[in-house]
Amino acid sequence: MKKASIITKLVILALIAYATLALLGMRNKIEDAEAYKIALAEQVEEKRTVTADLQYKIDHKDDRDTIADVARNDLNLVAPGEKVFYNAGD
Repeated sequence: MKKASIITKLVILALIAYATLALLGMRNKIEDAEAYKIALAEQVEEKRTVTADLQYKIDHKDDRDTIADVARNDLNLVAPGEKVFYNAGD
């Protein structure tokens, strides 16, 4: 009877150890998933900002200031008579 009792205790102890290790592994997976979720949320917000900027440019495509802004910032163009300075330090 004592031998069965010791074996039962060892089996229960092994099951508890296994369950503990499984829970720790699951906790790590949950933390990784949370970090991934945060990174994806940041990417979504960045894409929303870019989309809003592009939509503004589309909505104001006939506005001279918007056209000048796109020409300067997106196409690297300059207006006639403007001087261009290059930073040679980079």
